[in-house]
Amino acid sequence: MEPDERNVLGGPLEPCGTEPLTGFYRDGCCSTGPEDLGSHTVCTVVSAEFLAVQRDLGNDLSTPRPEYGFPGLRPGDRWCVVAVRWLQAYQAGAAAGVVLAATNARALEIVPIEALRQHAVDVPDDVSGLE
Repeated sequence: MEPDERNVLGGPLEPCGTEPLTGFYRDGCCSTGPEDLGSHTVCTVVSAEFLAVQRDLGNDLSTPRPEYGFPGLRPGDRWCVVAVRWLQAYQAGAAAGVVLAATNARALEIVPIEALRQHAVDVPDDVSGLE
């Protein structure tokens, strides 16, 4: 993790999610560094539609992979996704919601801020609308 990482709003990078524990470094944050070749920098609130599009693109985020400590995602989960994967879903009309304060500024190297802002969310208490 790089020191003093910033979010896309210019402030300190806030945690994305701990249930399940997300982040390239599994520290709950969308931190990045030289080992993170995919740039796992966009903090999303995944929807069923987003998960289906990711599966169609060959990025199955729904199936548990216990050998990697990965529980499999369900609609409403918060997860640090690879910036280019989020952009692909955005271009397909199936972008997941974005938690801007927890999205790493490095995502802006790949995704325009306007696209992220269009899908900005605060995590709702009621996630039934995401299913």
